[in-house]
Amino acid sequence: MSEAVDAAQFAFELGWRLRGLDAAVGGGWRRKGAGLCVRVWRDGDAGPWTAVGDDGERREARTAGTADEATALVHEAFGLTAWRPQPPAPPGWHRFTLVHRPVGECPAPDDPRYAGLRARPPEGCVPEEAAGCFALRCERPGARLLDAVAATCAEVGEGYGLLMADLAVARVEEWAADGADGWGAEAVGQLLLMAAERGPKLGYSVEDLVRFLRTVAGPVR
Repeated sequence: MSEAVDAAQFAFELGWRLRGLDAAVGGGWRRKGAGLCVRVWRDGDAGPWTAVGDDGERREARTAGTADEATALVHEAFGLTAWRPQPPAPPGWHRFTLVHRPVGECPAPDDPRYAGLRARPPEGCVPEEAAGCFALRCERPGARLLDAVAATCAEVGEGYGLLMADLAVARVEEWAADGADGWGAEAVGQLLLMAAERGPKLGYSVEDLVRFLRTVAGPVR
């Protein structure tokens, strides 16, 4: 879900289009065949959100209490599957996705090595496919996000011999200072899981990695 279009920018564009210039250049936010474009804005500081979708052939507008809901309604108006955010997990529980994507390969989700895990996944986890690889979508308890991730990875490793070294974070360089259970924590967890898999392949033990972290971060406050 992209952020809402700046109100001033949208007002300018809307006025421009209402003056007929849209027709002069061929019309539409997206030309035919280029897919659906959705613009979202808010009516004032506390008003409802409006989303307008254009697929090059028609436009649909929907209004709702949140930007996500307005966008979802537009997607449904075009016959698409709408994404809606889940309600927050219960206190002390965390949602995350673990992917089995070993370095240099991506076994098919129906690979025989996953048969047992697919039949008996850890409690709170559901097997699924993520970018062509086997994954577990989980809602698990833990004092913090990384505690829940670590416990789940340990359970999978002990029971099935698989290291789930991917938290489905595609751009680990992105950052958000949103607390121990937010997006930033997922990015940190992704980096730590990658180190847990790749370090031993290069001859670094888990103890070496822990010592490295303690040495580097020790004086940092």
